[in-house]
Amino acid sequence: MDLTQGTPEEKRIRSKKMMLWFGIISLTMSFAAWTSAFIVSSTREDWLSNFELPTAFSISLIIILISSITFILAKRSLKQGKRELTTVWLLVTLILGLVFIYNQFVGFREIIDQGYNFTGPTSNITMSYIFLIAAVHIMHVVVGLICLLVVIYNHFKQKYNATNLLGLELALNFWHFVDLLWVYLFLFLYFFR
Repeated sequence: MDLTQGTPEEKRIRSKKMMLWFGIISLTMSFAAWTSAFIVSSTREDWLSNFELPTAFSISLIIILISSITFILAKRSLKQGKRELTTVWLLVTLILGLVFIYNQFVGFREIIDQGYNFTGPTSNITMSYIFLIAAVHIMHVVVGLICLLVVIYNHFKQKYNATNLLGLELALNFWHFVDLLWVYLFLFLYFFR
């Protein structure tokens, strides 16, 4: 397909989708670098190989997966013309995103209660990596929540309908990326010690 073909509107839609994918690819590369650094650092003598991930991180995994489902249900409802149900699913997704972030901080508290801080004399390189990876992921979830708030605002302004879903679809794709990223990070941290 020639990307220069089509109406100006089709070109605009393609360019927005392409920009999102460029962003997702660059973020993927960043997290690949951090997990690679984690692997390389695991050869250090002071590396903890017997750490346990906080229970709150497991709960976060379930919450973020459910939030992807509720976002899909919001899109489906909008395509069916069920605006009120779309609103409900969007708000549930927003709440689940906030609960995810809350649980991440509960997880940080669990790590600190184990005696490890991010920096200082009670820090450890292993736990510092876990803090860093989870904190950077939280920042991306916050970006996803901001996108979701924009979608909710535009939904209330009736910008979206069954044939015009671009903003919602872009936010949904980014949200799925953030969700899949947490699944990857959780499994990586769980299995790679």
